[in-house]
Amino acid sequence: MISELPYGYDTLLDRSFKDGHDLSGGQWQRLTAARAFFRDAPILICDEPSAALDARAEHTLFEHLRARAGKATTILITHRLANVHHADAIYVLDRGRLIENGTHHQLMAQDGRYAELFNLQALGYLHERP
Repeated sequence: MISELPYGYDTLLDRSFKDGHDLSGGQWQRLTAARAFFRDAPILICDEPSAALDARAEHTLFEHLRARAGKATTILITHRLANVHHADAIYVLDRGRLIENGTHHQLMAQDGRYAELFNLQALGYLHERP
């Protein structure tokens, strides 16, 4: 992506600059993720890191996040519950209050809010439309 910019790594990423260039939402997210992985910090906080990514880019991002398992801490804030399936711990907040916590399997067995929302999102993948 960077090599395709008008001036490569020397491109200014803001249209307010002369010859500046802007990125799409997905391009910004890929750039931000790359910077985070490059820094290799012991704690990485990701707030909806894949909201503007296409399916392939999202898959790649979460492969890299899973590769950090056992090496560093990742805190993922997301509404896409399929992305937290492999998390060591899931915390469900409602109006700023902790209402559930556990692993994916524990929360699904509780049949609470997490299970309700996970199943609701999964419906979009289970039913074909005519």
